[in-house]
Amino acid sequence: MAIPAEKQRLLTLRREIHSANAAYYQGRATGYTDQEFDALLAELQRLEMRHPEWVTADSPTQIVGSDLAPQRFATVTHSVPMLSLGNTYSEAEVREFDARLTRVLGRPTTGYVCELKIDGVALALRYADGELSQAITRGDGQRGDEVTSNVRTISSIPQWVADAPATMEIRGEVYMPLSRFAELNATRQEAGEEPLANPRNATAGTLKTLDLAEVARRPLAFFAYEVHAAGESLRPHQHNLARLQAWAFPVEPHHRPCPDIDATLAYCEEWRSARHGLDYQTDGVVVKVDDPIEREDAGTTAKSPRWAIAYKFPPDRAVTTLREIKVQVGRTGKLTPVGRFTPVALAGTTVTSASLHNQDELDRLDIRVGDRVEIEKGGDIIPKVVLVLDRDRPGRGTPFHLPATCPECDGPVVRDPDGAADRCVNILCPAQVEGAILHFGSRRALDIDGLGPAIVTQLLEQGLVHDYTDLFTLKPEELAALERMGEKSADNLVRAIHAATERPFARVLYALGIRFVGEKTAQVLAGHFGSLAALRAATVEELQAVAEIGPVVAESVHRFLHDPSHIALLERLQVAGLQFATNKATAAPQPLLGLTFVLTGTLSRPRAQVEEWITARGGRTASSVSRKTSYVVTGENPGSKRDKAARLEVPILTEEAMYRLIEPDPDLPLSAPK
Repeated sequence: MAIPAEKQRLLTLRREIHSANAAYYQGRATGYTDQEFDALLAELQRLEMRHPEWVTADSPTQIVGSDLAPQRFATVTHSVPMLSLGNTYSEAEVREFDARLTRVLGRPTTGYVCELKIDGVALALRYADGELSQAITRGDGQRGDEVTSNVRTISSIPQWVADAPATMEIRGEVYMPLSRFAELNATRQEAGEEPLANPRNATAGTLKTLDLAEVARRPLAFFAYEVHAAGESLRPHQHNLARLQAWAFPVEPHHRPCPDIDATLAYCEEWRSARHGLDYQTDGVVVKVDDPIEREDAGTTAKSPRWAIAYKFPPDRAVTTLREIKVQVGRTGKLTPVGRFTPVALAGTTVTSASLHNQDELDRLDIRVGDRVEIEKGGDIIPKVVLVLDRDRPGRGTPFHLPATCPECDGPVVRDPDGAADRCVNILCPAQVEGAILHFGSRRALDIDGLGPAIVTQLLEQGLVHDYTDLFTLKPEELAALERMGEKSADNLVRAIHAATERPFARVLYALGIRFVGEKTAQVLAGHFGSLAALRAATVEELQAVAEIGPVVAESVHRFLHDPSHIALLERLQVAGLQFATNKATAAPQPLLGLTFVLTGTLSRPRAQVEEWITARGGRTASSVSRKTSYVVTGENPGSKRDKAARLEVPILTEEAMYRLIEPDPDLPLSAPK
């Protein structure tokens, strides 16, 4: 059945708007003026008003910022198992695969198709009457997670397909282009966030992200390589790849038919080095039999098809000399030793440095200045030291130890409780101040609208601020002189800064950036002590006696509040008018005192807001169900927590029933704290 023209237009509009939003949040050109973008959104709204049955939760008209209700991913059984491929690592193993296949078929195969193996996340896309209906991860091969809403934000995946079979399933790989991965990490570092490890992990994490707006900001792409539909699986693989392209699915462009195993190995050798010129990560070549009858005759094992195999490229390595070790201080205060090497060519680039991660890694490698080392690019992206050579050479240098004081501010360095990192604990450290300001003004902290990375960088460069207390002394005329700031934007930012003085004490406490104090811990501390003065007066033992506050958090809070430089900072914030005490006159009653709630499923509002509503009324929330749980609160599509509650005979409430525990007024949920 053909998709109506209006619905085709609706799906196209959603894809274009999601793509423009993603570009906007990445700081790239959207391809539209503001007026053009608004016109697209208005057109989509009109279409959805005419056809409310077409409205979905992931439509751009249904997304308000990034404050979306978390949802649990449903598990879906694959129509055809998504098997993994057997791996080979040498020419001899590829030839053995060919010989084994010849024995199974009783004759040589008529030919292979070679495709570059994209290092991403396998995905199955189901279409009904030409429209994308479900997107499912590989999972365990038999069942996967449904991630349809997230996948709809990927602009390269068609939302509808013209002239498609009534039902079909497209399989392929979601990945993140290398250039876009680099941009994303640069943006994260500017915002004071930890960079993502590699494109593959970033892709996997994005597909499982619960915040749909955040998914839309991530630059994911897709390559299709397989189609399951009536009649299509009986055609040669080359034909199916062409069919995918005709349906507007992106297909990796370097696939090639190879008549025999010699041509196949030549293709593998060609791309061993040529892959470094691509904008996506490939870790090998997938070799597939082209003929569908030969595939059927070859069959499969329980884990993988006998008619296909993956040849994995050996990692590129090089030998160089460690010239020095420098210590960098990150935006979270983490001290990272960085090795500087004699420049060496590796995987298409010149490598001069690599992270040595932490003191444990320094000790494990026993690496010293002057050592010859072997390095490789982890995932062909990030250089890393894999081996120290000639450890027995005479005259080796002394072992390297991270300093006890910060090289940026001379402040104290403290080892993390888990021993994984050493950190400078001075939040006024120049290396950390930008990240501290961004956290201070972030949405879940003081929510200072307009205080983004570009503005904070300029404020620091111009000497207008030195820490977050200086924000409250900024004048509109000072801000208006900054790049991309006019009088109106400057006035708006000043108003937003002063509006932050109305935020409740718990959010102020979270905004301070105390190590290990997240939103929930800040709420617990604010609720228990009621004021900053009472919190400062508490001993480590008294802090630790509070429910949910362990020794690590207690020590960190006490250290922060008694550091002389932090005391001066807190005094300046108090002068600025921030809320350093719970307003007892306006505080909510405590009818939920002593009760513990576990939330599951999709709720009517963002989960963080519901948790804040509970804690404001004396209750607490937990992430897992136990016999000590008072109630399990369920939204739409509740998961295993509800089942566990039933087994443990823990009372189960709907969200509405939870609100009615303390107030029969059905409008009460609308009064939940913002």
